[in-house]
Amino acid sequence: MPTIITTAYRPTAAAAAEAERIAEELDIRFIIRSKRSVEKMHDDEQADILVASKERLEFYPMGKTEPFFFHPNSAAFRTKRPLEKDPLIEVSGLAPGDSFFDCTLGMASDAITVSQYIGSAGSIVGCESNPDIAFILKTGLSRYDAMPHLTEAMRRVQVVSSEAVEYLKTLDDDVFDVVYMDPMFTEEIKEASNFTPVRSSANMGQLTDEWLDQAIRVARKAVVLKAHFRSQDFEKYGFERRVRPNTKFHYGVIKIKRKIY
Repeated sequence: MPTIITTAYRPTAAAAAEAERIAEELDIRFIIRSKRSVEKMHDDEQADILVASKERLEFYPMGKTEPFFFHPNSAAFRTKRPLEKDPLIEVSGLAPGDSFFDCTLGMASDAITVSQYIGSAGSIVGCESNPDIAFILKTGLSRYDAMPHLTEAMRRVQVVSSEAVEYLKTLDDDVFDVVYMDPMFTEEIKEASNFTPVRSSANMGQLTDEWLDQAIRVARKAVVLKAHFRSQDFEKYGFERRVRPNTKFHYGVIKIKRKIY
């Protein structure tokens, strides 16, 4: 499905200029809004739509009227709690100054939380295979300023627009302390609605032997999996499942014991 970019319903000159700049950067068409609704533009253009408004970038996949846009999401409250007790940080064995590779960036809330914990001495990279979503995440992480306590953590997250497995193949052995994978759940969690507008556009690829082999090769400390509590991938692929009572998802970990670091 092609993507176009347009402006808000009543655009400012600055927003129109921004939309044209983004169109050139992403090599997509800029289409004048002409006060059309998103539904009307979907019908007219037969394309996914990026909207450049004054406040943010919004993404409307074909047939969807609710947008995807960047927001720190659960990182907003997770980072106000003791970070060493955050389930992802605890299970992964991360320490300040470590490096972290997020195979499935999603809303980037996990990446932001980890970035806040590992600090400026650490490094963090996240993959997003959909180029439109990747661009919104990259832009949001670099510009969002409504939560000052997270500004530095967000700016440190490097976004890579790529399939995770293909990107892992380009990396040398032992280059990240922790490799994290959070494939799209095959069972939708209704409470987690922030990603719903782009669920149909997101990568639904599930864990494979190749993906895990590459993750283990690249990781120095651990490979961590987040999956629905009903998922059998923990047992299938040899993860130590960490049961979280009364939650819809669990974490699993493979410790990289054979490596010296």
